[in-house]
Amino acid sequence: MPWRFIVFLLIFAVFLAFVTFNLENKCDISFGFTKLESVPVFLTVFASFALGLFCALPLFMHLKQKRKEKLIKDIKSKPEISPIEASAGDSAKPVDAKAARQKFLARKRGNNEK
Repeated sequence: MPWRFIVFLLIFAVFLAFVTFNLENKCDISFGFTKLESVPVFLTVFASFALGLFCALPLFMHLKQKRKEKLIKDIKSKPEISPIEASAGDSAKPVDAKAARQKFLARKRGNNEK
């Protein structure tokens, strides 16, 4: 996963270049009742971006909750499989994950013990 680190470094370089090129650029921000003067442009841009992320957060939390509820509903609506049907189908058998992992590791080490 070194590509993630490379992408992070590229994004950080773009961020650093943006800040460096806009250190001298200043702007005034008016809220109607008060006015901020000589605010660096990069602070204005990043504050706007952070505020947008903060405003979008409830939407994504709601979508995550709906997805979780749908998953629970789907799991509860699946019919139970009888032991006879489970033995007939190869994909319906329950798998003991711990035993399967131990068996895999034993085969990988070259031990053929069960």
